[in-house]
Amino acid sequence: MSTILSLYRANMKEFIRDRAAMFWTLAFPILFIILFGAIFSGGGSVNYTVGLVNEDNGPVGAQLESTFKSLKVFTVKTGAESDELSNLRQGRRDMVIVIPAGLSDAVQAGHTATVQMYNDPSKNQTDAGVEQSIVQQVLSEFNAAHIQAVPPLALNTISVTARNLRSIDFLMPGILAMSLMQLGLFATATPLVQLRQEGVLRRLGATPLPRWQLLIGQILFRLTIGFVQAALIVGLSVAAFNVQIQGNMLALAGLVLLGALTFVAIGYLIAAIARSVESASGISSAVNFPMMFLSGIFFPLAFLPAFLAPIVRAMPLTYLADAVRQVSIGSVPDFPMWIDLAVLAGWAIACTLIATRLFKWE
Repeated sequence: MSTILSLYRANMKEFIRDRAAMFWTLAFPILFIILFGAIFSGGGSVNYTVGLVNEDNGPVGAQLESTFKSLKVFTVKTGAESDELSNLRQGRRDMVIVIPAGLSDAVQAGHTATVQMYNDPSKNQTDAGVEQSIVQQVLSEFNAAHIQAVPPLALNTISVTARNLRSIDFLMPGILAMSLMQLGLFATATPLVQLRQEGVLRRLGATPLPRWQLLIGQILFRLTIGFVQAALIVGLSVAAFNVQIQGNMLALAGLVLLGALTFVAIGYLIAAIARSVESASGISSAVNFPMMFLSGIFFPLAFLPAFLAPIVRAMPLTYLADAVRQVSIGSVPDFPMWIDLAVLAGWAIACTLIATRLFKWE
């Protein structure tokens, strides 16, 4: 254990001396948090402009109209159905809700009645899902309060959590995931190739020191950096921009550990493939930039064109960002948590096995 601790301290000193690695792993994510926090932390709450058409003259229609108007996330405009649908087509409405005539009579008779909702299929599907979820919640609360048997009010919708998130709330988990990615790419791959190019790894491999102890010392050092990154990003987000952490901190720490292990394994694989510091830097950059912009760390995956879906789903950062966002701010998941964990673990195991086979000490 003393040998591993000595190697750990040596790696830490080497990291502190490498200003480029420190920038990419610590300063760069902090600059992102400060920049995006300053831009997006102020009062940027979600609000949807809703066209409401109430054709029911009974108490149920009046109650639903009053409820929709009371929602802070809705700015309600009332009018005739044809006018509101025209506004929707011209982009002046985010959706149109139609409360049909005779709704109150159907409810009193115990019959199922449908509230119609129109939206623009070409718009952002994440926002459309949130809007539908809010309307469904209103109908569900009405049913729970007034109906004892079959709910008479129905809406065809998808299940999406309609939590009102600011932009910085969404960005913080993504930046945390990005920092763990860059830990593996820029603080693992390039330094390892540099040590091999300078002959340091060859000399270490020739000593009686077991190679597994050297690897454990390096991995422990990088895990430490990963947790320091996470603490700085989360702490700054909470203290400076009032980001509310919704989930369990131990679960978040577990995701940080899994994410760090995954990208450190990818870093070792890049170091095994690259033959020079320049090629390691080039491969790391080639991996870094597509994942930064296609994995949903800065904006929802629904913003991306459909033809990119296979690429997005192949990226480990997509699943790390989704898992961290679910745990830290309780956001709408893009994937079930077990899929996020399975994909990250699969990447970690596969990259470790391939790197073990290909890695050269000289």
